[in-house]
This record gives sequence, C-alpha cells and structure tokens, in this order.
Amino acid sequence: MIIDHFDIGVRKYPERVCVQTATTRLTYAQVAEASHALAHALTERGLERSHIGILCPNDPIGFVTMLGIMRAGAVFVPLNTRDALEDLIWFMAFAQLSALVVDKSFLPQIERIRAGVPTLKSVIALDEQADGTPSVAGWMRQYAGQRCIAQRELDDVALIKSSGGTTGRPKAIMQNHRALHAVYRISNQFCPPAKEPVHLVVAPLTHAAGATAVGLSSFGTRNVIAPSADPTVVLELIERERVTHMFLPPTMIYRLLAHPDARRRDCSSLEYVIYGAAPMSVDKLKEGLALWGPVFMQIYGQSEVPGLITCLSRRDHDIGGNSGDTRHLASAGRPTGACEVALMDDDGNIVGPGERGEIVARGELVTPGYFDNPEATAAARAFGWHHTGDIGVFDENGYLYLVDRKKDMIISGGFNIYPSEIEQLIWSHPAVQDCAVVGTPDADWGERVTAVIELKAGATATADEIMAMCKARFGSTKTPKRVEFWPTLPRSPVGKVLKKDVRSRLAGTGGG
Repeated sequence: MIIDHFDIGVRKYPERVCVQTATTRLTYAQVAEASHALAHALTERGLERSHIGILCPNDPIGFVTMLGIMRAGAVFVPLNTRDALEDLIWFMAFAQLSALVVDKSFLPQIERIRAGVPTLKSVIALDEQADGTPSVAGWMRQYAGQRCIAQRELDDVALIKSSGGTTGRPKAIMQNHRALHAVYRISNQFCPPAKEPVHLVVAPLTHAAGATAVGLSSFGTRNVIAPSADPTVVLELIERERVTHMFLPPTMIYRLLAHPDARRRDCSSLEYVIYGAAPMSVDKLKEGLALWGPVFMQIYGQSEVPGLITCLSRRDHDIGGNSGDTRHLASAGRPTGACEVALMDDDGNIVGPGERGEIVARGELVTPGYFDNPEATAAARAFGWHHTGDIGVFDENGYLYLVDRKKDMIISGGFNIYPSEIEQLIWSHPAVQDCAVVGTPDADWGERVTAVIELKAGATATADEIMAMCKARFGSTKTPKRVEFWPTLPRSPVGKVLKKDVRSRLAGTGGG
C-alpha cells in the first residue's frame, strides 16, 4: 500500500521532523504513531473499506489524517477548501462518502452537508470540540499506542479525486496503490536529494503538494507548511528553512520571479523546483534559470495518469551559457518509463515524430477508470489506450511538446489554431504576468482569437502593441482580434487558468 512508502522514512529517520508549521513540529515517529491511532479508530468503527474525505486547509493534523486513512486501507477522497460548497457537496455525494473529516471552520455547514450527502454516516472534526464531536486529535490521544495493519492489494483503489470540473461536472478519478507506488518509485529517481531534504508545502496537501510530501518521505524529508502562498512569505521561508524541494504551478513561479525579494533572498539551498499542472513560459523559465540555476524539473501527467507520463529533468534544464538550441525547454520532457506513451490520430492510428496527435498512454500508471461512470471510462479507453485530451508532437530527440488541449483548439476561418504557441509569445512581453488565449464566437470567422492578459504590478501595455507583436511573428490568422487586460485571471484551486471561465466572462460581460 502507499503507506508502506511513508513507513520507509519512519524506519530510517524516526527522530527527524516530518511536518512543521510556525507552532507545531511532529517527527516521523510521532506522525506514524498518530496515523496508527487514527487508522485503529476508523477500523473499530467499521470504516476501513469506506470512502473518507478530508476538508481542511494545509495542517499537520490534516496530513496525519491523510496517512491514517491510507493506513486503515480506506479510500481517501481529497477535497479542496477553495471550491464552492455546493460543488463540494455534489462531489461528496457522487463519490458516496461514508465519513468526512473537517476543519472547525466547516462545522457550521455540517447540517447542509449532511442533507446533500445521503451516504454520509460519520463527521469527524480535526481538533477536539467542546460539544463532544468525534475528532482526530481526540482519537490520537485515546488510541495512542494502538497499531493498525490493513490488508489491501496493489490493484485496490487508494483514492478518488475530482477531475476539477473545468468543463462541467467533474468526473471522479480512481487511482490504485499500484499506480501510486510507480509514481513514487520513479519520481524519486529523478529528484534524489544531495543533502537532508526540506520540502516547502505551498500548494494544497490534498493535491500535488501532498503527493510530493508522501513521495519524498522515504528520504526523511522535513515538510514545512507555508502559512500562505504570498511570494514574500514563500521567499522568506526558502531562505530561513533552507528549502531544497517545492512543487509550484507556473503561475506561482511567475509571481516569485517578479517579486523584488527574489533577488534579495538567499535561495541557494534549492535543489528542485518542480512545476507542472499548466504550460510554462519559456522566457520566464529562462529568467528562473538565470536567477536560481538549473534547479527546475517539469512533470507532465494528469490525475488519470498521475505525475509521470514525461519528465523534463533537472539535467535537461542545465543549459549553462548555451546560446544554441534550447528548444527542448518548451517541451514536457521525455517519457519516464512509468507507462507507454504514444500519439494517436482520430482513427486510432499511432503517428510518428513530427506529426501531431492526441497523447495516449497505457500501463500500470493509468487509472482503473472513473468511479460510477462506465461510459466515460469506455470513451477514455478507445483503441485500448487512455486518451489524455492533449495534443502533442514528438521531436527527433524524443522530447514531447504539448501543442494544446484538444478542447481548447480554436477553429477560425477554417484554420486550426493552437492557443499555447500564441500564449508563449505573449508571455515573453516584459509587462505580462500571465495570459490566456481562447476562441470566442464570431459570425464571420466561426471563432475569433481572443487574448486576455494579466499585467505585472505597475507595468503597462496596449492591445495594439500585443497585436503587432503577434502579427510580426504569426501573420494575421493567428493574431488576436481582441485583447483585454484583466486585474487577475480566473484560476482553479491548484493554479490553473480556467479558460472555461475566461470564455464565459467574455461572452457574458464583455470583459473582466
């Protein structure tokens, strides 16, 4: 089971700090003991085979809870506190939650949650409550010293997570222990620490940051939970805690690089800045390499094929003073060996290097399917491969370039236009913090190329300036016919720009 990976770190480094905040420090031995106590309590209540959700912000006891659910052999259902309550209730009901662990801030909403989730039998608070509500903290004390050894198989479902719902109601993606073992085993081959590792937790522990924390646990990694994602706080923690590893979406990296403290803080401890979840601006990546050195590592995957379809390793980022061919920095790296990867046309034919096709995968890394959704599972497995929905192309050196999401392709005047290459150019403008290029309805063209831009603080740019830059590079067909500047772009809880919301706002209000 996944918990076995964590227990390697417990055996090797019991006295090392496992997780900390400004007020709490728990060693590996303490976290292991607490997770055993929780697992014992869940088993005693008959929840060891149940679907159990966690709804809490990044918190040491929340991390213990995640491990305790896994240790009990139950199915962990991660929930994001930044999602709308109605969306959370819908997903909890669809995923058939039997138990829910909640932070105290959600306790006033419990009756509303109970009413919307008919399968919910148990509500468990994170901290002890005056009204006697069962709590993780109480069980840690009550069952201290108890142990729990669950019997589960590698092909059993370990967790069910939301697909995010960027195109309507989310799907419930199942991941099994076999796939997650493969992720941890292979990812650690790409980022072995040179010194005692320190992982800065900025993104939600329910998502990539939690997976990174568990994956790095076999090295005895100290996980420092940042109190916020404010760039000032993050840069200060990197310096003070001598952070070696962190996972960030590109948007957060852009904010760090644009912050004045980025050039004042000592970030020399960094060994791996792992990025993923969205495309990365090559120009901003080069800015980061010039500032911090070759510490970057990109992983490409999706919840259905977690983490490691391809990897652009730290070595790939080590371009030194190379002024020659650095095209591969725009790629998602090369296949990791965790699964088979190919490109496929609409008729199920595998295409060769230099030809565009949908990225497909098969092997132990691929999801068992979508929970309670056999139609979606069958559609995603056409021709015997999992279909990612991403369009890509392999170059002659085996690097995979993501052209775009299949659903984001713009058809304008009969031409297929891929927004990502336009976004790469707009990102290179010195005033641009972030951008999104989408298609909006047009009576003449079918779709009109539209760019929405978020500027850096204090920076200025004009629509004419952006259009002229695009026309000089691409000609008129790919040049945005409409450019808008918004204070902020809509983003998901994990930092992805929500193009669905961008399109909706453009259609509904004419702007941001």
